[in-house]
Formats: sequence, C-alpha cells, structure tokens
Amino acid sequence: MEQGLHVTFNPNGCFVEDMKNQSKLIAKAERNGQLFTLDVNMPEVNFMLFTHGKRVGDIGIWHKRVSHVNLQCLKLMEIQNLVGSLPKFGTKEVMSEVYEACQLGKQARHPFLAQTTHVSSKPLEMIHSDVWTTKTESIGGCKNYVSFIDDHTRKVWVYFMKHKGEVFQHFLNFKAMVEEKGVSIKSLRSHGRGEYFSNEFSEYLKEHGIQRKYSCNYSP
Repeated sequence: MEQGLHVTFNPNGCFVEDMKNQSKLIAKAERNGQLFTLDVNMPEVNFMLFTHGKRVGDIGIWHKRVSHVNLQCLKLMEIQNLVGSLPKFGTKEVMSEVYEACQLGKQARHPFLAQTTHVSSKPLEMIHSDVWTTKTESIGGCKNYVSFIDDHTRKVWVYFMKHKGEVFQHFLNFKAMVEEKGVSIKSLRSHGRGEYFSNEFSEYLKEHGIQRKYSCNYSP
C-alpha cells in the first residue's frame, strides 16, 4: 500500500493495480490449485523483475530470485548461460547479508555410525542419562521418567517421577545401588537442561569426583 498498489485475490487469480495511475493493471497471476502463477510476459512485470534492486547485477537480489542457491551455483549459471538476462558477476562478488533461512535450511550433520562404539573400557566409567515426559500418567500418577544407561554394558535403569526435580534423588538411589561392589561412577553425560544443574546436584558431583559431560539434544 505504501507504493500505491492495490492487490486483489479472487477465484480467478490475483490482480495488482496501480492506484496512482488510474488503477492500471500492472500484474496478474492465474490460480492453479493453492498457488498463483505470475504472468511474467506483462511488460510491467518484466520490467520490475529485471530492474528492481540496488543494481541489476546485485548478487544478493539474484540469490533470492533463483530460490536462494549458493554463490557457486549462481556463477555457474552465469558461465553456462543457464538463466536468461543473468548479469555478469565479478570474481570477488559477495552477498551483503547472510539470510537466516539459508543457514537453517542448509545445515547438515554427519551420519551416525551404523555400529555403535564404546567410549568406556569398563562398567560405570560413563553413565548416560536423560529425562522424558509422556502424555499418559502411570498407575502411580507419574508422567516423567529418568533413565541411566551404562556406556560399557548398555544396561538401562528407568525411574518414574511425578516431577522432574526428583532426578537428583533418583541419581543418588541409582549410585548407591550400582556401586555396591566397590566400582564407582566416573562421569555422567546428560543434556544441558535444569534438572541436572541444581546447585545441590552440581556440588555433589564435584564432591565425589564425578565428571560432568554433555550430549546434544535429539542425538544418540
């Protein structure tokens, strides 16, 4: 509206009128299902597509026009003349800003190994722990659970909880049970959320020489 344009959507398509020029139709798009296909053959549309921006050769403008492809692909399109009217980019041309959507959409992580490996050489050297919540209560009225997994033996212990604040007490019970034979827990790996980071919990780990380690959320 700031540019004096009026946009109308109806069952036939989308229409853009220039209110400053006697409501002249300057763009239209045909409806195809839930999408609208812009008619780029209209002179006004063609003019706006290829001249709007800081300058015709602005690589950032073209980055957005061709679905946010990377700079290497843009320059390859230019060299091989794959896109009509694509300008010549300088060899040192860079984009003036980084787009958050590009960063999020193109992030990748290395695949996890098909065969798991142990990072410990004997039981209780490392304990993995996690907390999760379910929608359905247990018979005892619990919706939260905490697990302790020995990295070496892969043995799992699960404790039911009514509140996440019970994690520390369950860790004490777990530690007392597994250390009966004189072997002590060396390290505890968990995520970085609050139930593992109370002052009481942190001081206890320091006092008993248990190293704290961290794991990434939603990762094995």
